[in-house]
Amino acid sequence: MKKLLPLLLAVSMLCSCSVLSNVNWNTDALTSAAGKAAVAASITDEQIVELCRQSVAQLDAQNVIETGKYHQRLMKLVSPITVPGLKLNYKVYKKDEINAFACGDGSVRVYTGLMDLMDDNELLAVIGHEIGHVVNKDSKRAMKKAYMNSALRDAVASVGSLGAVTSSLFGDLGEAYLNSQFSQKQELAADEFGFDFTVSNGYSPYSMGNALAKLVTKSNQQQSKVQQMFSSHPDSALRAEKMKAKAAAYLKK
Repeated sequence: MKKLLPLLLAVSMLCSCSVLSNVNWNTDALTSAAGKAAVAASITDEQIVELCRQSVAQLDAQNVIETGKYHQRLMKLVSPITVPGLKLNYKVYKKDEINAFACGDGSVRVYTGLMDLMDDNELLAVIGHEIGHVVNKDSKRAMKKAYMNSALRDAVASVGSLGAVTSSLFGDLGEAYLNSQFSQKQELAADEFGFDFTVSNGYSPYSMGNALAKLVTKSNQQQSKVQQMFSSHPDSALRAEKMKAKAAAYLKK
């Protein structure tokens, strides 16, 4: 049902209901013959951050937010931690999936299933890994790709109200982002960031290696976003061993 509707229609509808009204969209680019691909190629960091913010807000609305013991545990763990240039915000999704993600606007979402599996050291390492993708701008690239691949034109063509357009657009972007995969190089760099993140905040240097090892083992039993992220490459076990070797070398300093 991929109808090639003019993007100008999409943008005029979105702007008329104040969606992304605080972002300076290039209307001329949106109407160009190159269409959506051209828009994605020229999209700014500010626009990507806003897409991230509203897409995560839609995901928040679609999930049950845990505000009890899991939330308290998470906030106790991360409250003292800051990352230069990022205004981090955290929520816990009440789901059994072993899952977590961070987005370009600083949103970090952790699933109760992951928190059940990990101790605090390992949990912080996974969170650090996710934040590493944001710091390294992998998350912004993933959202940009999600925008390119989103069903924006389908949503505008098929829904019957502006509210539905908004929900469909950001729901689609959020799901596309969650289903995105990073390259092996990006994952290795995020591993390194996760290692440094835990050590610099006073946690065990073995945190990243132990978290990776748990996820690799668990991936044979249950599939989820985090497991796919950590074990989508054939050298996943080697990555865990690399982080453990790095921890051993760190302790010998």
